[in-house]
Amino acid sequence: MARQVALVTGAGRGIGLAAAEALAEAGFAVALNGLPGDPDLAAAAGRLRAAGADVAEAAFDVADIAAHDAGLASAEAALGPLTTLVNNAGVGVLSRGDPLLVTEASYDRCQAVNAKGVFFLTQAFARRLLGRARPATLFHAVVTVTSSNAVAVAEPRTEYAVSKAAAAMATRAWAVRLGREGIAVYDVQPGLIETDLTAPVIGEYRARAAAGLTLLPRVGRPEEVGRIIATLAAGGLPYTTGLPIAADGGMLVPRF
Repeated sequence: MARQVALVTGAGRGIGLAAAEALAEAGFAVALNGLPGDPDLAAAAGRLRAAGADVAEAAFDVADIAAHDAGLASAEAALGPLTTLVNNAGVGVLSRGDPLLVTEASYDRCQAVNAKGVFFLTQAFARRLLGRARPATLFHAVVTVTSSNAVAVAEPRTEYAVSKAAAAMATRAWAVRLGREGIAVYDVQPGLIETDLTAPVIGEYRARAAAGLTLLPRVGRPEEVGRIIATLAAGGLPYTTGLPIAADGGMLVPRF
């Protein structure tokens, strides 16, 4: 029987895990991706299984383009044909600071995971979908998690912002190409969200949110972004594609 099956990258923790849980609650079978040997990935899979989800692990490095086809194949061997890709895996900068001091290593790392990995995994996923018949009863989608920094520069993390802007443009490009194939593509742009990535500065984020940086005066939670992702993946915003969804509490609303 045909069913919705999603691959979520970077699913061991944070937004990725929250997205996997929300998708499972929506009735999806879910393949969790993370780096090979990551204990958080196994723990996440166990957590979802305990909640009754149909889940599998698909361990591969999204920055390793040569591993994409095998990773997608392993997910499908375990759960059946994929209908949904959630590009969530991402990395931050090696060191926050002046853009004049950004290293090539930090720049390349952000690009490899946040931009290049997203582009080519989406390509591999799309080729797989277009190479077979797809039941009209199922919704097919790509949801990419970029960042508010795809739009607004954070000077101490310039190379991260550049990579997320690239991922946002890739998302729009894939929406253009895949729309005629009946595949929706979305860009979710989280703002101040409490995750492992933001842990070193979450206190500052909370203070700035309370002081008015966000229209909703608090930081967001991973499960809130996960619900947004699951809504998009399930076709909850019909007749839409190519949309950037600002999950930022109104932070980037222009105002005087």
